[in-house]
Amino acid sequence: MTRSSLYSAGAAAARTPQFRQRLGDLIAYQTDATDPASAPQLAAFLSHVTGWLTALGFTCDVHDCEGHSFLVAKRHEGADLPTILSYSHGDVVPGMAGRWRDGLDPWALTEVGDDWFGRGIADNKGQFLVNLTALETVLAQRGSLGANVTWLIEMGEEVGSPGLAEFCNHNRALLDADLLLASDGPRMDAGRPTVFLGARGAATFRLDLEHRIAGRHSGNFGGALRNPALEMAHALACITDRSGALQIAEWTPGTIPDATREALTGLTPAGGAIDADWGAEGLTPAERIHAWSSAEVLAMHAGDPPAPVNAIPPRASAWVQLRFAPGTKAAGLAEALRKHLDIHGFTDIKITQEGPSFAASQTPVGHPAAQFVTQAITEGTGTAPVVLPSLGGSLPNDIFRDGLGLPTVWVPHSFPGCSQHAPDEHLPKRLLQDATGVMSVVLGALAGTRPEDLR
Repeated sequence: MTRSSLYSAGAAAARTPQFRQRLGDLIAYQTDATDPASAPQLAAFLSHVTGWLTALGFTCDVHDCEGHSFLVAKRHEGADLPTILSYSHGDVVPGMAGRWRDGLDPWALTEVGDDWFGRGIADNKGQFLVNLTALETVLAQRGSLGANVTWLIEMGEEVGSPGLAEFCNHNRALLDADLLLASDGPRMDAGRPTVFLGARGAATFRLDLEHRIAGRHSGNFGGALRNPALEMAHALACITDRSGALQIAEWTPGTIPDATREALTGLTPAGGAIDADWGAEGLTPAERIHAWSSAEVLAMHAGDPPAPVNAIPPRASAWVQLRFAPGTKAAGLAEALRKHLDIHGFTDIKITQEGPSFAASQTPVGHPAAQFVTQAITEGTGTAPVVLPSLGGSLPNDIFRDGLGLPTVWVPHSFPGCSQHAPDEHLPKRLLQDATGVMSVVLGALAGTRPEDLR
């Protein structure tokens, strides 16, 4: 078949009742990784998809690493053929039941107009099903793929992928491949395929400032006692300038490579729903998101906001998240923040690094694997995809790129307005159909490819 006919066959497969039924089956598993009680649901999800993979000729084994489960499915066609490592995660964030529009059940696939709603449809159950259906499409049309596939599925990505790095490091031979080809995150916009080659890193810091055990009357002591809330506000303000540009040099990559700038030329992120005058001066919005670092205040607290009283609060807290671009040194981020706050006189603020963290990593824009995927999509769809050097968000790309030494190419099947990690998570049906066609084209292009062509 031609690449364009593979696209049509893949898109048609995503319009079938079977595709909808399978998507509903996946969403019905309440795989909230943050809830310890969901362990049986996590295991049941892996068992369910094992059946689908086995039917396609995969041999499947569930491995345990530090109390976390990883499914490794392998399909072998020939020793001289290239091997693709794919990656997915079946866990999701909390369902947030009761907060969805019109009382929608987050654990049930629901059609509203041209969209399908359900927890995990965008992140990452729907994207997994797109890739599985695309593989089925190629095998049905050709009888073989012309490549070997190893599929790694984890159940803890939403809590920082605990155990994933250790598992990959201990099982390098099992996961040996020529290319990481996977799907997560959003396209640049719903209507155009996107390829991204890496991801920004992430680290979250809690800042605490406490001056006394209890509050003090704001009239009797006002103007004579240090106010932790005011001091915290000034401390946060020194991390960026008034336009949100980072003021901690060690938190940035320093420069943006010319190839990265060229790839981002003319691109408008998030469908244009951005503040063009916010962020580092001299950079385009696309460069600020995909090639530079940013700090965001996720939350801050002092006193009792629901019922403020006439008292100087005794303490204040804030949570600052850094998204750092490839080229930024991951080591020493907390120390750089400490030094910066001390220089500005905020030596009393305690810094604690919290939650999961990800390293920044990226495959070069001109890498043969990136060129292979981009060319396949262009020839199969008639439209060149958007190529992003790095995703603005964070995912465990570094484990595959730096840990396993693989070129990493991601073909995302979501879009910026999907409401992932929030109520009303959804995807347009037409996007799922287009994505399945696109991925059928990419997988179909593997036939006749040599391992060295991807390296």
